[in-house]
Amino acid sequence: MSRWLWAGGATAAFMAFGSGRPLAPLRVATAGTNDPGALSVRGAGVLARTECPPGTAPDNDACVHLTRGAEDGPLAPALPNAHREKSGRWAQYEQIPRLPDRPSDYDAYRYPIPPGLPNGHYVVSGYDLDRPDENQRRGRTLSHVGHGGVDLPQAKGTPVKNIGLEHQEGDAEVLYAGHLFGTTVVTRHSLREGGRLRDYVVLFGHLDSIAAGLAPGAAMKEGDLVGAVGDTGSPSLVHLHYEVRRVREGVDLAKVPAGAQLLADSVSVVCDPRNVLPLK
Repeated sequence: MSRWLWAGGATAAFMAFGSGRPLAPLRVATAGTNDPGALSVRGAGVLARTECPPGTAPDNDACVHLTRGAEDGPLAPALPNAHREKSGRWAQYEQIPRLPDRPSDYDAYRYPIPPGLPNGHYVVSGYDLDRPDENQRRGRTLSHVGHGGVDLPQAKGTPVKNIGLEHQEGDAEVLYAGHLFGTTVVTRHSLREGGRLRDYVVLFGHLDSIAAGLAPGAAMKEGDLVGAVGDTGSPSLVHLHYEVRRVREGVDLAKVPAGAQLLADSVSVVCDPRNVLPLK
């Protein structure tokens, strides 16, 4: 089903999202009118606007999502994809690709460290789990296939700072600090999506060190020190691996063992970080 942008007004016109072409106006009949072209909201299989939840509008017998707004909008679906592992096994997984209304340019966003590439660029290897198998990243040893985050090169020891995500409410919380992707910190961020809060986990990998005193349960404000850029678990390749995962519906992170379980498919699903990174 198409996504729609509610154009509002007395005629309740709809416009196809992204096309710029208005559809025929939908005129809703009210009591006492004799407009033969108007659609009765109580006709068979037709919904009234008052019967659809906030952030949606009626389209015959369905409530369709409106385009994403600053505080409300449809949740990004988890879509299937697959790649072939070193063993030859065909591995299938879920992932959340970049939403069409989010810029594709990685340099449009803010990151936990300054740009480390020439001309102010940040990302040396981007998210590719939404791409066909042959276009996904292969490591030199093929021990890992595909890339669920972004790699941000910088000098060893560069401070890594916490950043608030788009529509985040409250502070982030440290869930884990230890060995995972080399030396790693994992944080929880609560974002307002679709009129309610959803949890995301963020992974800071290959750190040289973790900030003093940082431990599970600690609150992380904007700009707080997470650690320092390094190459632990990635010898000679000094960079920050930054990965975002959306916590699955019904999962209580307080009941999930700290560490690798936070990244289990049953707990969270990998997400293109551009969906939630703050814009510059």
